[in-house]
Amino acid sequence: MPRTPAEPPRQLPLDLPNQPALRREDFLAAPGNAAALALIDAFPDWPSRVACLVGPEGAGKSHLAAIFAERSGALTLAASDLVREAVPAALARDALVLEDLDPATFSEPALFHLLNLAREQQAYLLMTARTPPSGFTLATADLASRLRAIPVFEIAPADDSLLAAVLVKLFADRQLAVDEATVQYLLLRIPRSVAGAQRIVEALDQAALAARRPVTRALAAQVLAAGGPTDAAHAGADPDADD
Repeated sequence: MPRTPAEPPRQLPLDLPNQPALRREDFLAAPGNAAALALIDAFPDWPSRVACLVGPEGAGKSHLAAIFAERSGALTLAASDLVREAVPAALARDALVLEDLDPATFSEPALFHLLNLAREQQAYLLMTARTPPSGFTLATADLASRLRAIPVFEIAPADDSLLAAVLVKLFADRQLAVDEATVQYLLLRIPRSVAGAQRIVEALDQAALAARRPVTRALAAQVLAAGGPTDAAHAGADPDADD
């Protein structure tokens, strides 16, 4: 009996860490992030040595914080990991990035001690949060007062031109070459956020690796049709239209 030629093996995607480019030249400037970017570029000439970057998931807060950390030598710490006993060590470099400030996860005594010690040492403190700290509901009145006094630099959600540039950058971070037609195709069909762009790029990277094929508009249509990220505003759109 003649042997049936074996199908080529299907490559399984490996869960390798993606390393985004977080240098200053990699940051995508736009009107919605201009004030936050100007703050980082002005370091160390800040009107206040404590500041907070506020914006939605994926808006670029961590990218700007990474630029600040590189320039200042700051330690980077998740707000949920901050404990009172570790505050002096956290400020040992006279500069600190405190990421993801959320009243549901941080210790109020630890944060209060941190703000007081930072002021005493004249240390630089850059915090990031999704919502302005002035709106946090807290049990410690003095902490709430301190947070209300901190300058806030808000980053607006990405518009279409910035979102298209973000898609190109995210693909480039993964060493994926994608044509303009595919980028525009995705732009009309993914959630209108940087976080949505991140999710679809990750899904396409995995799909392309598993199928051993490049990222194309046809592959994008397949991933979206299979349940990839979609935008409610375009829920009625045919993913294969104009394909």
